[in-house]
Amino acid sequence: MESKHVNQQIAAMRQSFFDELEDQNNPNFVEEVFTMYFRDSTTLLETVEQAMKTISITLAKMDKILHQLKGSSASVGANKVLNEINKTRQVLEKGNLEGTKAGIWEMRKKYGSLKAKLEPYFQLKQANSVPQEK
Repeated sequence: MESKHVNQQIAAMRQSFFDELEDQNNPNFVEEVFTMYFRDSTTLLETVEQAMKTISITLAKMDKILHQLKGSSASVGANKVLNEINKTRQVLEKGNLEGTKAGIWEMRKKYGSLKAKLEPYFQLKQANSVPQEK
């Protein structure tokens, strides 16, 4: 029973946090930030994946793309994605392309997991923010 109460407190605190970020002038701020993150990050991930298929990709160019993805992930608090990016960059620094490919796959998994958890939350939030007809 104690655990249920704690979980309710955590949910209320999380909602309070979102309420601090959003107001009536911008009620979907958090959703908009993550929408931009998902759009930009998807593009960067696709660029990285395509770059890995070409022979002409340089380590410096790959690192630049990963650095951009790292900044985006850090700015929204996507820590699991960020950790995978850091690991992948370390492997890339050593010139290990197979390890880099594996790291990119892990990044994609963490990114997909985050997206799969947040999108239903935002959909539910939108559905509940629509005024009910009387």
